[in-house]
Amino acid sequence: MIFSETPLPGAYLIELERRGDERGYFARTFCANEFASHGLSTSFVQANMSLSRDPGTLRGLHFQREPAQEAKLVRCVSGRLFDVIVDIRPESPTYLQNYSVELSAENGLALYVPKGFAHGFQTLEPDTVASYMADAFYTPEKEGGYRYDDPALGIDWPAKVTEISDKDLKWQLISKDA
Repeated sequence: MIFSETPLPGAYLIELERRGDERGYFARTFCANEFASHGLSTSFVQANMSLSRDPGTLRGLHFQREPAQEAKLVRCVSGRLFDVIVDIRPESPTYLQNYSVELSAENGLALYVPKGFAHGFQTLEPDTVASYMADAFYTPEKEGGYRYDDPALGIDWPAKVTEISDKDLKWQLISKDA
């Protein structure tokens, strides 16, 4: 795997090193030794998958509050999605800055999202499947989120939002979080 740190400290884009022949290819998607050598979490306790049927579906922006914060390893296993993370660590020099990347089954990229980040994505193709691992158990009472269209975040989503949950529409704006 090839690890590239994003402009947001602690977040990494991970590229597969595919070994191929006439049958196709083989690639490692996780290795505890390689993750540990970059200072990343290696103790994933939960694996999740979501199917979004329609392009333009938006999920997020979600995060977990202390003591339930979680690091995630996000990948797209079918279709394409526009993945976004936001640094919500108040002490960070990149506080409230975002980073986005297209993840697809074809490019095989994964995004490592450290603790202290909000995360969301928008699907770009029908029947897009996202798969992600988390290093902490989901704790509903510690869940938080921000609106995808919050002006304080300035996220440039690539498509019109066609589907979004009521919960995600009701997240508060950053300016009202003080």
